[in-house]
Amino acid sequence: MLHRRPELADLAAYPFNFDVRRKRNVEEVRLASDAPLRITAGDDTGGTFYLCAGGEVLYGGSEGESGLLGESVSEALETIVGLGDWEAYADLDLSLDDAELAAYAAEVEEMIAEHYGPSLDADRDRLLAGLGLRRLPVRELAARLQRALLRTEPEFLLLNAEEGLAYRRLDELPRPALYETVLAPARADLDLLREGAAGPEILADAGRRAGVLRAAQYDRRPGDRPVLRALVEQEARFGGDSSEFRLAAVLLGRYGEPADHALLRSLAAEQPDLYYGLGGSEFPEQAQELRGWAASWDDSEFGEDPREEPEVFWARLAGRQGRTETARAALIRLLDATGPADRNLIGELASAFREIGDLWQAARARYLHASLLDEPFARGSAFASAASAQRCAGEVAAAWKSLRRAVATLDGPPAVALSGIGWDGLALGATVAEEHFRVAHAAAAAGLHPEAEAAWAAGTALLARLPGPLPASLREAAAAAGPAVAPSHDRPGPGPR
Repeated sequence: MLHRRPELADLAAYPFNFDVRRKRNVEEVRLASDAPLRITAGDDTGGTFYLCAGGEVLYGGSEGESGLLGESVSEALETIVGLGDWEAYADLDLSLDDAELAAYAAEVEEMIAEHYGPSLDADRDRLLAGLGLRRLPVRELAARLQRALLRTEPEFLLLNAEEGLAYRRLDELPRPALYETVLAPARADLDLLREGAAGPEILADAGRRAGVLRAAQYDRRPGDRPVLRALVEQEARFGGDSSEFRLAAVLLGRYGEPADHALLRSLAAEQPDLYYGLGGSEFPEQAQELRGWAASWDDSEFGEDPREEPEVFWARLAGRQGRTETARAALIRLLDATGPADRNLIGELASAFREIGDLWQAARARYLHASLLDEPFARGSAFASAASAQRCAGEVAAAWKSLRRAVATLDGPPAVALSGIGWDGLALGATVAEEHFRVAHAAAAAGLHPEAEAAWAAGTALLARLPGPLPASLREAAAAAGPAVAPSHDRPGPGPR
């Protein structure tokens, strides 16, 4: 409608700052979920209104702030036009009584009218009527705006498309803690198991089992013993020596029942890894000692307060539950907030991103992790891992830069050696050489011919430094890369070493 009615488009642009003629990004952006975005309008501050795949309207500000404004263009326009300065309502305390809210709204209107003039309200009515939209009460519009803002994450998290950094939240509204979000479906599953419903379906799903165990950890009830026995048996069968098996065993062991002691001993006897998972020789021989063993492990390893677990733990559990966007948004926020002291966390975040299939963010984390390491062997190895992650994410040019940095770090000066053996004489040498050929192959496929040639040449030179025999995967990578890099003539591959 705004494109067909220039007079309405003019009103929408000024004073309501929704200009369909402004369709330029300050920077390239994308959604973390990789769902499509389309620019629908802009404002006079450099901000952009995006239309999402489901019709939702997302705002991205020029200062790096973002938030969902409505479930549709119509809803967003009712809010933008109806409130005038919608950002003034993003954090407003809606417990204000009617008189207080009316006074606040009048103050906002007065500030706009100072620049626009006395026809503001009449022009609002004219624009809404021309668009076939409703004029709704301020309280209703503000409440709807805040509901939309709270829906921004995880599905509508906006990122800088080049660096992968998330836009900050447009509001400061309170949100549930991540552990509450993750535990909510787990508590529902636990209730079903307590009622004897949906047991096989829940017990067959490793992610749901993990959630149920955490729910049981923080909501302990005397009648949970049958549920915990079933979880112990299922984890022993499919999970092996995992933290979930140990948690299930500890929760069950706190009952101190001889039958449960016998069950745990039989499982440990059948599977050596479970024996060590239960503490090996620390596991009590006598049933009467079971409760004390479980209490000790509970206090040292688990506990009853979900706030004691780090955010990355809950993000990874969300991923295991199949809640990929919840996990992704939390992990990106965590990565964005890291600093030089967080290198161990960054390494864990890289693994967590890979678990949910986000290779782009995994590569970003791997590179950042490598950059923070000091010891040359660890740093060089980490840059090689970063190169592999970047290649898998399609960032081939970046992968080649990381690979060169890996070799430069390892070659020194001083050259890295362990027990008198140079790094190229260790397994790392073959790994780095193989990555050269994989990068060369990927670069050739992407049309990055200078990078492909350079990676091939460097990989071939590195081969001459390696002791034999060469791993089969290295020989296969070199053989596959040769024709891709230079299909017009033969490339010498590594020999039969």
